[in-house]
Amino acid sequence: MLPDTPIDATIHLAFAFDLGYEIDLERARPLLAAGEAGGLARRRRTPESIRYRPAPLRLGLDASGVALPPPGRPVEPPRADLSLFDFGAISLAIRFPVRMTPGELLALAGELADPTPLTASARLVLAPWLDRIRPVVSGYEVSDMSEEYVIFQLGEATPGWLDARREWVAGLVRLETERMSPEEVTEATRLGMSYAPNDAIVIDWAAAVVADRDCADTLQVLEFANVQLLEFRHIDDRLDDRLERAYGTIHPASPRLRLPMVWSPTHNDAVRQVRELEIEATSLFERADNALKLIGDQYLVRVYDLASARFHLREWQNSIRRKVETVGNVYDLLVSQAGNRRAEFLELVIILLIALEIVLAFFR
Repeated sequence: MLPDTPIDATIHLAFAFDLGYEIDLERARPLLAAGEAGGLARRRRTPESIRYRPAPLRLGLDASGVALPPPGRPVEPPRADLSLFDFGAISLAIRFPVRMTPGELLALAGELADPTPLTASARLVLAPWLDRIRPVVSGYEVSDMSEEYVIFQLGEATPGWLDARREWVAGLVRLETERMSPEEVTEATRLGMSYAPNDAIVIDWAAAVVADRDCADTLQVLEFANVQLLEFRHIDDRLDDRLERAYGTIHPASPRLRLPMVWSPTHNDAVRQVRELEIEATSLFERADNALKLIGDQYLVRVYDLASARFHLREWQNSIRRKVETVGNVYDLLVSQAGNRRAEFLELVIILLIALEIVLAFFR
């Protein structure tokens, strides 16, 4: 049982949204008066090889329109950073310094299990800024899809810190106030690690617990993994929708007369859209997948790997690769189908010409 003594903590809320195909960061900079390139936060051990490519554009925002649900009691106004990524995604990270007992923190975690009100508030905070940058976003379309992530940042850990409060930490990362079985507690805290005796991190699907004071780089890696999850979901969803339409063109629900066979606006549009989708999905996937290079700092690599495992990023990547390959096959099939239609049309023309010659021969 943990002592009912207030502790200092920071609640980090990360919201990821998709705006379109691409954000021109250079053109966006003058639209955001205080915006600047936001490189990865660094410790002395962090090599120069670890960086964003290209670096996102970061801007401090007033996040007073977003409030923690009870019993959250920030001890000072929240601070927020807006990050714009060139592959069309944005991330709003809000920090709430609090002083609460362990029991109150667990109760707050339970209230954060439903992010809908907070996400709606975050969209309202972002609305005027999205209007500003709209001219520099290619294919501007704010997706209804979003990703939310909660990080509980606590003070420094001590040896055996996690073992002494494993059930409480499991409740925080699962955003669960009810007691869980020993097996579920073990699973919830399974993906954790420490770099030094005075720090610890536990990562789960909905939330993470970080016991560390100097952890800006860790927080940014988790924020970026959350953005990647959104982008992979968004790309996968678009591929599903467009592939379904393409299949409808190949195998129409109701048979139609296929004349004229050489030219069909529906068919030609499908070929063009499928090809555009293949290029767009591949480009978005590669940029989102390669935006952050983690080479040379084994700790950050492991943090990212833990987040990837919890977010199932590898499964999303494999799904997208399979569907992009399927898109390529559909494109080849549509082109082949168009070629067959041209061949059928030419055969029909030849038959008609021969028939015409026979008819004219009778009249001669």
